[in-house]
Amino acid sequence: MLRWVASVLALLILGTGGAGYFYYKHLNGNIRKEDLTLGDKQMADHKANAAGQTPLNILIIGSDARDSKANQKLGGAKETFGGTPLADVQMLLHLSADRSNISVVSMPRDTMLKMPKCTDPDSGEVYRAGTLPVQTNESLGRGGPGCTVAAWYELTGITIDHFMMIDFAGVVSMADAVGGVPVCVDANVYSHTGDGKGSGLKLEEGTTAIKGEQALQWLRTRYGFEDNTDLGRAKAQHQYLNSMVRELRKGTKLTDPGKLMGLAEAATSALTVDKGLDTVKKLYDLAEELKRVPTDRITMTTMPNVYGTGNLSGRVFPKPGEAEQVFRMVREDIPLDGKASKRKTPVTTDIAAPVAEIPVSVRNATSTDGLGPARGRAGAVRDLLTDAGFAKASIDSQNVDPAGRTGVLYPSADLEGDAQAVAKALGVPVSQVQKSTAVSGIVLAVGADWRKDGAYPAKAVEEKTPESAGALNGANEKACMHVNPGFTF
Repeated sequence: MLRWVASVLALLILGTGGAGYFYYKHLNGNIRKEDLTLGDKQMADHKANAAGQTPLNILIIGSDARDSKANQKLGGAKETFGGTPLADVQMLLHLSADRSNISVVSMPRDTMLKMPKCTDPDSGEVYRAGTLPVQTNESLGRGGPGCTVAAWYELTGITIDHFMMIDFAGVVSMADAVGGVPVCVDANVYSHTGDGKGSGLKLEEGTTAIKGEQALQWLRTRYGFEDNTDLGRAKAQHQYLNSMVRELRKGTKLTDPGKLMGLAEAATSALTVDKGLDTVKKLYDLAEELKRVPTDRITMTTMPNVYGTGNLSGRVFPKPGEAEQVFRMVREDIPLDGKASKRKTPVTTDIAAPVAEIPVSVRNATSTDGLGPARGRAGAVRDLLTDAGFAKASIDSQNVDPAGRTGVLYPSADLEGDAQAVAKALGVPVSQVQKSTAVSGIVLAVGADWRKDGAYPAKAVEEKTPESAGALNGANEKACMHVNPGFTF
């Protein structure tokens, strides 16, 4: 879409001279910008692979702000008018380093996680890092989209390069500009409850092309799909986005210059982006990268999750092991569609020191949501390092956050070779060696994947997307939402 818009703008500028240039400047002025990161932790550097390629991660945020007449009309819920906005849709879009595939991971808005320190960009109020879990959609009100980015990074360890945020009115204007997008339901559906809840979506069984306000209703529907939770809503969003991509790639829409200009106006007015995407030219360059991926290499997923219990009943938590598996695959640029990638193991030009001279602190990070740390793991792994000649290996007994998989952390480029030497000595994949501003020297964090004695179980590290992620391929035209029997007519 952005590519086509930019092409029309280029013709306008060539054909109308100064007028076209000023229109281009006008569109740039439409785009709202905010800082990428407002947390107190620095985003990790994005490394290139051996071929000099880097992946690209973009956090897509849907805001439920009722801060304008248009958003209030579309969002309803008068008691929330002017209230703190919530990040009710959160999707991480991962474009592979070789540009062969796209993976999207949705995080349900009800996900409970520990919030990082954030600062409100408007008021300057500082929100301290929390010790108790908070619903992830509250991140937007604690520090804008930058805080949502920081919360994702805190949980996943995934380097995030950009964000794009859109509100209710933006969805409607862009859906109108794009035109009808086919969606499917397996029964008549009416998303409405006796006490006024629901999106208002009303569709008959089968396939219907939706746009405008009806598209917004589809994307917001919770009551009526699957189990009436945010998990069903995420699945419906995936189906809509995949269908929209297929429609646009047919080349039958947006061929009229006037409609393209309408989309340009709608898109630039709807988006809030980080400063790395704050011009039409930058958005065009991004579109050039994204369009290289064929539809059948787009994979939509939801973070594997489990429901809480007791007073957290109905809330969502990352599923131990399987959520980290998805995050690890994104971090390591492994396609979620299971097809081979052209990725290569990162290498370093830093030469390692003699192993006897490399200080290594070993931490026991083996605890999980259901299990405490495995006793003696730091000492046992320290002994393995000592046997391998690392005379300066020691135990770090401080309290540490749990890690789903074992990793070697280092603070600066001059220690990368030493860190890789530690990994190789223990059979830990070099891809699990990461730069971190949270350490001052080389730290080996023994994760939940190495709770038992013996050599590192490298074979236990799978490169398969868990079934609980609900992967949906972009070329799947048979996907159809299951309607909850209580919301049919």
